[in-house]
Amino acid sequence: MQTLIASIVIFGVLILVHELGHYFVARLTGIRVLELAIGFGPKLVGWTKNGTDYSLRVVPLGGFCRMLGENPDEAAEPDSFPQQSILKRAATLFAGSAMNLVLAFVLFFIIFFFIVGVPDTDTSTIGYIVDDSPAEEAGIKEGDTITAIDGNPVSTWDEVLTTISAKPEQEIILTIERDDTVTEFAVTTELAPQPDGERGVIGIGPKIDMYSFFPAMAVSFDRFGDILTALYQVVAGQAPLDVAGPVGIVHTIGEVAQTGFVNLLVLTALISINLGIINLLPVPALDGGRLLFLLIEAVRGRPIEPEKEGFIHFIGFALLIALILLVTYQDILRFIIAPNN
Repeated sequence: MQTLIASIVIFGVLILVHELGHYFVARLTGIRVLELAIGFGPKLVGWTKNGTDYSLRVVPLGGFCRMLGENPDEAAEPDSFPQQSILKRAATLFAGSAMNLVLAFVLFFIIFFFIVGVPDTDTSTIGYIVDDSPAEEAGIKEGDTITAIDGNPVSTWDEVLTTISAKPEQEIILTIERDDTVTEFAVTTELAPQPDGERGVIGIGPKIDMYSFFPAMAVSFDRFGDILTALYQVVAGQAPLDVAGPVGIVHTIGEVAQTGFVNLLVLTALISINLGIINLLPVPALDGGRLLFLLIEAVRGRPIEPEKEGFIHFIGFALLIALILLVTYQDILRFIIAPNN
């Protein structure tokens, strides 16, 4: 039940934000929106306001913002999508993915500003001690300030981390200032394997600043950039590609939901970024494919015939559905039929 609820909420939020991007920019650019729907299938709830139908549907795995002019019979209407400038149409199409990217950043900011806080790396004061760690066993306490390691002065957390990391499984001497008293502590570091090598740790962490606006913004940008870098590495062949369909995503959501709310927010941000980037790919039936047709129109000076464009999008949609079915089949084999293989 937890997996089901978390999946519905996450998919619902991601889709709602995406479609609201299309909706608001369409309204701002003078395009009439006929319907804004979250989900597919029969309506659960529906109402009409200012000429736009709003609905919540049974299957929460999609949604759409239907604009005037998407039906060729409506293309001649002055407030239809085809009658607007290329720039306005491009902005409307791009807005969905842009909102997903904005959502990801907002989620990171919520995590670091309201929930987790931001490490204060400008000082060498210890913010917390890990239970049963070498630091705790040596008598080091929260609030102690490290002034030197093996006689070498340190004043920032980066200096502390760099010095300790370089000495795995070695005894180090920490010069600690506590209540205006300076004391030396001998601590033997533990070995912590990392993807880029081995490093030493003693089980200490920096002070955490809560509600620090600009540091939270900076860390949010860093995490956002890390995900974009990881996606680039996959595309460039520098990292392995691990594709998951709806079943795999729901399975992952269920597992992450058990580890805590913060991790679930991080996963939502990750999915949102992926959704935003993938939807901008120049593939027919996606917003990126429609943007590609606008680029062709700008270059050739006239649009491609609606019937031809519609047929290409139909083929692209059919191929996407086939790909989703294939990935879903593989997800079922991996996560349901043989989860331990």
